[in-house]
Amino acid sequence: MPTTVEEHQNKHPDLEWHQLPTPEAHPRYTYHGFQPGRIILSTGHVRSPGRRPFTAHTILDKDVSIPMRDGIKLYADIFRPCSPEGGEQKVPAIIPWSPYGKTGNGCLNYDNIAPFRVGLHLNQTSGYEKFEGPDPADWVPRGYAIVNIDARGAGDSEGNMVFWGQQEAEDIYDAIDWVSKQSWCNSSVGMAGNSWLAIAQINFASRLEHPALKAIAPWEGRNDMYRDSLARGGKKHNAGFQKFILAGFAGRNSVENMPLMLEKRPLFDDYWESKYMNTERISIPAYVVASFSSMLHSRGSFETFRSASSHQKWLRVHPYQEWYDLYRGEMVDDLQSGGNTKTICERPELAWPLPRQTLKKFHLNAAQMELQPQQPHETSSVSYDSQDLKATSDFTMFFQEYTEIAGYAKSTLWMSCKDKDDFDIAVQIRKLSRDGKPLEHLNYPCPVPCEQVPDVNTAKCLGPQGFLRASHRITKDPERSTDQEVFYRHDKREAIPPGSIVKLEITLWPVGMVFAPGEGLMLRVSGHDMCYPETETIGMEPVSNENIGEHVIHTGGRYESSLVLPFI
Repeated sequence: MPTTVEEHQNKHPDLEWHQLPTPEAHPRYTYHGFQPGRIILSTGHVRSPGRRPFTAHTILDKDVSIPMRDGIKLYADIFRPCSPEGGEQKVPAIIPWSPYGKTGNGCLNYDNIAPFRVGLHLNQTSGYEKFEGPDPADWVPRGYAIVNIDARGAGDSEGNMVFWGQQEAEDIYDAIDWVSKQSWCNSSVGMAGNSWLAIAQINFASRLEHPALKAIAPWEGRNDMYRDSLARGGKKHNAGFQKFILAGFAGRNSVENMPLMLEKRPLFDDYWESKYMNTERISIPAYVVASFSSMLHSRGSFETFRSASSHQKWLRVHPYQEWYDLYRGEMVDDLQSGGNTKTICERPELAWPLPRQTLKKFHLNAAQMELQPQQPHETSSVSYDSQDLKATSDFTMFFQEYTEIAGYAKSTLWMSCKDKDDFDIAVQIRKLSRDGKPLEHLNYPCPVPCEQVPDVNTAKCLGPQGFLRASHRITKDPERSTDQEVFYRHDKREAIPPGSIVKLEITLWPVGMVFAPGEGLMLRVSGHDMCYPETETIGMEPVSNENIGEHVIHTGGRYESSLVLPFI
């Protein structure tokens, strides 16, 4: 009988695999060797000078073998409380799941991935934490075990590494089952962590259930790899970041090459469906964390909360970068207590989107380059060079009173391109100062002024974006779309006769902004991604060679180009 990996390969015979460098050979991988055994970390232990000390006696079992149903072995480092004499305690366990390494292993760490160590002081973490996962030095004294597992194919774990899907869900099930039956576990398991660690929780809970898993805490994740990650709007998205992630893995075998699969399968098909996570199937208690400033996770985090069927679910929206937020002491307290801390505005709400929102439409006026309440009587147009990274068309408005917007904004644009039969559109909302200067949001405390902080998305947010490949406009799904939120199937394309004017509807990712009297808002339109790159090593995305020529925006008269905003 074929294994799940074999079934996946059989269903998708063109599946691409990338040979991984071994942990020893990878030039950027921190590897401490394969060293099964037990260590006692006494109270006061520090991994290196300046690090966070352990405040409770801790057992560390290293490179523990965990069997999977197909005979593959995964390896874990397990931290758990013990008495000073070494006695065993029965405790609940937390599993942070990812292929990024365990216990300080791997390519990614807070020293090299974001300016000023993402705002974290060295003594805020012990150095034993899995990247993007809870710190054992924090959670063991609280009476929990931390089980840092190298996912299939990562580090010394056997098998080939996969990107989410059914195989990962089954591996997580088997790991939960094994952990819950250990003599030191009280049979209760939870999951927590950022990014991949959050997506893994969403992936599992949308496919399978295990009675030992009591709750999940996806701290900024996503559920739709095609629409939210690799092909936003149906166009290739953030390719440099995808390559960066792929290049950060190390193991003994191969990794599924999901970025290359987009080259072979540019439309949403059965391969992308196999990675899609039906979040409405989630029934387990869920503590969901989201932010408006993530260009990777905002939509997926909010979508997971609003669509999950869980009777007990919480959404906490914060104003920071996720790694900084993960280790804030008051937020760790909040997670342990089950969600009692007030939100970023010090204001609890009952639902998302906020039921008391009021949708207001503003019309684009290309003659004045303004957003205005009334549709202009006269037609006008404005254009930009689609391959110029600095070329945009900017429409502005200003508020005379204190104003809040929160929810989903939708842009409707009537556009044309005489140079090609298809074109890619990006839209972005920016906040403006009273004198019309576009503003930036600093995602965590930095020791220098904002203008001296490197221009990377981990540190600075510019504003929410939306994307659409114009030829995909015909795939709008009426059953999953509303007047404000447009959902595209992206399963086919229809070429646009050059010069033809077509209507394009684009819902932007969630927005949350406040405006003082006199401040303003800009709708910026271009042919390329307008946010900063995730890290300095990636650099700005080049303009796609699929975007050629001049893009024209038509407004006024019969061309009702508009922006609908959710006012609170």
